[in-house]
Amino acid sequence: MAQYARRGVHGQTVEAIARRILTGEIAAGATLNIVALQEEFDVSLTALREALKVLSAKGIVDARQKRGTFVRPRADWNLLDGDVIRWQFAEGTDQRLLDQLHEVRAIIEPAAARLAATRATEDDLTALDRALAEMAQANGDPAAAIAADLAFHRALLTATHNELLERMEVVMETGLAERDRLVHGGSPHDDPVPSHRAVVNALRDRDETAAETAMRQLLDKAVRDVEKARGRRGSQ
Repeated sequence: MAQYARRGVHGQTVEAIARRILTGEIAAGATLNIVALQEEFDVSLTALREALKVLSAKGIVDARQKRGTFVRPRADWNLLDGDVIRWQFAEGTDQRLLDQLHEVRAIIEPAAARLAATRATEDDLTALDRALAEMAQANGDPAAAIAADLAFHRALLTATHNELLERMEVVMETGLAERDRLVHGGSPHDDPVPSHRAVVNALRDRDETAAETAMRQLLDKAVRDVEKARGRRGSQ
C-alpha cells in the first residue's frame, strides 16, 4: 500500500489519531468518541470520517452498527505498511522495532544480493554506483547520508528483478530511515562506503556467494553501528 500523503488538517488528523492508537493511549478494542474527536481537531464529520477511512484501510480501526468505530487488535494491523512503521517511531526510537527490522533485513537482503548477482543489469549497477558516490559525498551531512543509504538499498532490491522483493522497499525504506537517523544523527561513525562497495563489486563479478557474504557483513556492521549509537545516547 502506498504511503499516506501527510498534507493539511486531514493528514494531521490521521497522524494524531494513529499515534495515539499505536502508543496505546487509545487501547485496542476501545470505541472512538467521534463527537469528541471532531470537536478536539475542529474538523467536519466528513473530514473525520475520511481520516478514519485511512486508518481502516491499514487495518487499525473498523466500524460496526451499534458499536461504532473501534480500534482493532494489533494482530489485525498492517504492520508492513510504511506509515504504520513510521508512526511507531514517531514518539522516539523503538528499539524493539529496530531489532525486528534487522531480523527482516538479515532474512531478505543477503538473499536479494545473491539473486541480484545473477540478474543485475548495467543500469542497476550504475544506480548502485551512483548511490555509493552520493554516500561518499555526504561528508557528515545526516540527511545526505540517509538519502544515499536508502537509494542504495532500493537499487539493490530493484536489481533482483523480482516484483515482490521490490515491494519490500516500503518496509525497508521506512525502518531503515529511522535506523539511519539514529546512527547518522550522532557522533562521527565509520565510513559506510567500503562495506557497501563490497556488495557492488561482488554483483559486478557475478559472484553470488561473495554478494551474499558481503551483504551479511554489511548488516553485521549495521548492528554494531546501532549499538554504538545507543551507547552514545546512554552516556549523554
